[in-house]
Amino acid sequence: MSTDNASIKVRRLFGTDGVRGVANSEPITPETALKLGQALAYVVKKSSNRRHRILIGKDTRLSGYMLETALASGICSMGVDVMLVGPMPTPGIAFLTRSMRADAGVVISASHNPFYDNGIKFFSSQGFKLDDELERQIEELVADGCRLASNRAPVDGIGKATRIDDALGRYQVFLKSCLPRTITFDGLKVAIDCANGAAYRVGPEVFEELGAEVVSVGTNPDGKNINHQCGALYPQLLQKTVIESGADVGVALDGDADRVILVDAKGRLFDGDDVLALMGRKLALAGALAHNTVVATVMSNLGLERSLAEVGIKLVRTEVGDPAVVREMLANSYNLGGEQSGHIIFMDYSTTGDGLMTALLVVAHMVESGKPLEQLRMIQRVPQVTRSVPVRKKIAFSEMPELARKIMSAEAKLGNRGRLLVRYSGTEMAARVMLEGENPDEIAILADELADSIAKALGQDTHSS
Repeated sequence: MSTDNASIKVRRLFGTDGVRGVANSEPITPETALKLGQALAYVVKKSSNRRHRILIGKDTRLSGYMLETALASGICSMGVDVMLVGPMPTPGIAFLTRSMRADAGVVISASHNPFYDNGIKFFSSQGFKLDDELERQIEELVADGCRLASNRAPVDGIGKATRIDDALGRYQVFLKSCLPRTITFDGLKVAIDCANGAAYRVGPEVFEELGAEVVSVGTNPDGKNINHQCGALYPQLLQKTVIESGADVGVALDGDADRVILVDAKGRLFDGDDVLALMGRKLALAGALAHNTVVATVMSNLGLERSLAEVGIKLVRTEVGDPAVVREMLANSYNLGGEQSGHIIFMDYSTTGDGLMTALLVVAHMVESGKPLEQLRMIQRVPQVTRSVPVRKKIAFSEMPELARKIMSAEAKLGNRGRLLVRYSGTEMAARVMLEGENPDEIAILADELADSIAKALGQDTHSS
């Protein structure tokens, strides 16, 4: 059935980090993936009349094969060539898109989510996630099947798909090039948990090539065990491995390896805030921290802000999500930013968070300083509690007078001794409450009171920590 443009209803596909959902259910179906591939190809072909190429990589989810084939078919049908790299960390796709002069890159991954979820996100030719305007254009094209159909390539102009066999090697060389040439990891034992995800090969190999003795877990993907009780979201396995193996340091990646949580030799966690404090100070001491500023989100601990301020470094906060961090960094030419969750962006080297790069740079600093990781902690953390409240709808908190008063009252109680953040999740129907303060009992009570108030105001009666 045909329709004109005026009657087309455009469905919102893109969330805060690409298109995401349960695999084989809308929008993560082969039919929608094919249209997304066609729409992306249509957009990149508008740039010139030359032959165009789009690079596709994925993590280890079972549904990745289905989506990869559908995307490639859609792209080729529009007369654009495809380069397939197979399982590859998200930052590796961003790097290869730039280095291979592709017009765009596609990552098939739901990052830290369970295997039954999957996602599709696009990178520009410069290796940055697509801006909102291009995402809007793609959504309009997906909704307008007639326009896509009428712009399919003629039979002699159909694109071809080629597998890039040396993609992992190219990425490994790039990662090592970010370290001083004199640095080796000889004599170090490194435990690494690859979450049965995209870094299951490249992670252990790059540390071994630098001379480390590597103890690997989470490196046997079966399509269904990605992120399952392992990786950056479940670092207990790595903590146990570090202690039992006597490793000097542990590295836990998530499913697409764009985030990392480290573990010191005593089994204690070293998260994104710890990394930002350590590397921010290191770069500042070398005169290499752009504008003497680090970018983090509103979720980063107040201890990070205080640690950086001690040495004259400014902390700029953004909304939650590494895309927001990257936007702030680009807008003001900052070169270090990230999230407490382990997305760290070293803009001098990469355009997105890179868990392996972050781990390599921190371990290199251990080698250079001659100090174990436990002696490189720069933060005295302020106690922090969080609550997540399921909601049926999202109403501005300012439009709920009683709740607004309670938020103001809690802020007054904290004064300058702490911090309060109440926000809606960008990916779930949930409200988030975060409090920091010197008294753990006080902030826990305040967090529970606010969570209960939100639940009552929005028709829910449960909350979880």
